[in-house]
Amino acid sequence: MDIRNLITDSDDRLRIVQELVPGKEITLAHVIASPDPIMYQKLGLNPELDFSGAAIGILTVSPAETAIIAADLSTKSANVDLSFVDRFSGTLITTGLISDVESGLKAVLEYCENNLGFKVCKLSRT
Repeated sequence: MDIRNLITDSDDRLRIVQELVPGKEITLAHVIASPDPIMYQKLGLNPELDFSGAAIGILTVSPAETAIIAADLSTKSANVDLSFVDRFSGTLITTGLISDVESGLKAVLEYCENNLGFKVCKLSRT
């Protein structure tokens, strides 16, 4: 959640102070099914894949360190490759077959909601 406080200093100038208040939530869980091969190149992913039945999974979590747990859960529950894990932004990107990427993200959503008490979004797919 982003909280903005407007503060007027001694010179009557307006100053904006931003604070990030992390909640326990997954705000994005999305599967890009059968992406165009150029997406792999533009995202810096492995373009040498067999693209038939391929997918890219994207997850955004808060607090950001949860991305490490999500990476562990998704790789243990499905045959996915970790393409990107950022413990500072809370972003996880996985690749693999559509069914595997979906299974991996579903496992993360279920675990975080049921075991960690997270508020989770629905899994979306394009």
